[in-house]
Amino acid sequence: MQELVDGLILYHGSYCEVRSPQIEKCARRKDFGKGFYLTTSKEQAVSFLKTAIVKAEAGGVIEPGQEYGIVSTFEVRLNHELSSYIFQSADEDWLHCVAAHRKRNSFTEVEKKMSQYDVIAGKIADDATNRTLVAYISGTYGKMGSKTADDFCISQLMPDRLKDQYCFKTARALECLHFVEGEKIWLKKR
Repeated sequence: MQELVDGLILYHGSYCEVRSPQIEKCARRKDFGKGFYLTTSKEQAVSFLKTAIVKAEAGGVIEPGQEYGIVSTFEVRLNHELSSYIFQSADEDWLHCVAAHRKRNSFTEVEKKMSQYDVIAGKIADDATNRTLVAYISGTYGKMGSKTADDFCISQLMPDRLKDQYCFKTARALECLHFVEGEKIWLKKR
């Protein structure tokens, strides 16, 4: 995982260009809580476009049939001190953090601890890993938080293959994101 430094380039995939992200528009109960999510992998941002479009269509935000998404590029400019927590790997602490934010009252101390940070970064639990995490949270692998369940879930996730994500959780953190450009990506060949 890359540390949060000046000049770091991050990408956000969506159904529209996002120049000025706003916390109040961000969804709750994501991997690291409510916040604006980005990645160092443009490929990962592109892979999220279909999901973003489906959600926007289902929510009535856009008309059905949109065949493109936008990858918005940002540069980090640390114009003030941010408190950040960087998970270096998809380990048991990372897993408990993701579970805490996805399922209310599951790891309350972890969720409380993480609420003090402006930015949280770590591996992304994407659509390919979602079934594994849902099974973990529902107790399929054993009691959430037990060594057996944790070890099995992490082994199924193949953490060495997971991309990264950065969650900017506060307005103060968002002030450090400088919009560079938006790129239209067609999902179907025209």
